[in-house]
Amino acid sequence: MSNNNKMKERKNIWTKEEVFNLYNKPLLELVFEAAQIHRIHHNPKEVQVSTLLSIKTGGCPEDCGYCPQASRYHTDIEKNDLMTIQTVKAQALRAKSFGSSRVCMGAAWRNVKEGKDFDQVLEMVRTIRDLDMEVCCTLGMLTKNQAQRLSDAGLYAYNHNIDTSKEYYKKVISTRGYEDRIKTIGNVRKAGLTVCSGGIIGMGESLMDRAAMLVTLSTLNPYPESVPINSLVAVEGTPMEELEKIPIWDMIRMVATTRIVLPKTTVRLSAGRTQMTDEGQALCFMAGAGSIFAGDKLLTTPNPDINKDMELFRILGLSPQKPYIKGDKPQVNENYKNSNKKNEKPIWSRPGHKIDANITATKNGAETKRKTKLTLK
Repeated sequence: MSNNNKMKERKNIWTKEEVFNLYNKPLLELVFEAAQIHRIHHNPKEVQVSTLLSIKTGGCPEDCGYCPQASRYHTDIEKNDLMTIQTVKAQALRAKSFGSSRVCMGAAWRNVKEGKDFDQVLEMVRTIRDLDMEVCCTLGMLTKNQAQRLSDAGLYAYNHNIDTSKEYYKKVISTRGYEDRIKTIGNVRKAGLTVCSGGIIGMGESLMDRAAMLVTLSTLNPYPESVPINSLVAVEGTPMEELEKIPIWDMIRMVATTRIVLPKTTVRLSAGRTQMTDEGQALCFMAGAGSIFAGDKLLTTPNPDINKDMELFRILGLSPQKPYIKGDKPQVNENYKNSNKKNEKPIWSRPGHKIDANITATKNGAETKRKTKLTLK
């Protein structure tokens, strides 16, 4: 059997050591291998464009060391209550006019709670679906019934990142259990939704942690249809504000490794693109990135201007992908309006440990500021 056929037929079983060694291959060999696999499973001339919309910003009760939306951090972000359906529709139409085929709505919640806010999100989902756009949500932890209601309303995908390796997770997040993330992904699958789940690099994790994260994603059955690869955007006021930007070569390696380990997934070039040159992004596309997030912001952090993205597409000969190219448009089931909350009593864990790097210093007995001295291993 030729090497090419072996590459096509390799089973999706990886060890951390194998992925670690793959990540550390000579860069050009790694990119070349990833590019070959990308062309087997994907159209290399198309990039799926998503618009990420923060429908409820700030005031989150969680303790995620990278996130400026946590209420315990002093980040001066502009907070807003849940958007109206009309505002969301207007934003979706604007995104569609610029070539986006998917709108991903994010709310700064720990987990979904039944009530008028969730009912309003369900109507947003149906409204955007009726615009012939794919709809994704990232709303926190989700029960089986809530996932089904989202599916019935016309949701196409649900995003719930695992963020990093299971081992390093406790150094980043103290208020959500790792297994709760896996459970939420399972609930999403049971509702027939596609899964979007990835992570962030540059948070002080080791290269083996990066490998372990990909192994976890690869062992999900099936593995996610979409994997965002984010570069940490260090925000002042968060525990990670002093971490240095990772080299572009790390992003290229991570995209290429993800492409090889998860050959059929769409690898999303996500947060941190404002810190990348056009040439760096081009190498990421060559290495297998098949999607970007477009728009002025990624929830709360800066993002390249859509016109700049379209100019880069023109230079590279890329085109925005049409909606539903990898799946059928979801049908709406009016059952989404009916809650079965009495039949569910979700119990989400609170690990209770403290983030190792989240050192609290008291200044003048009142104002606190959290800092970190993490270094990339």
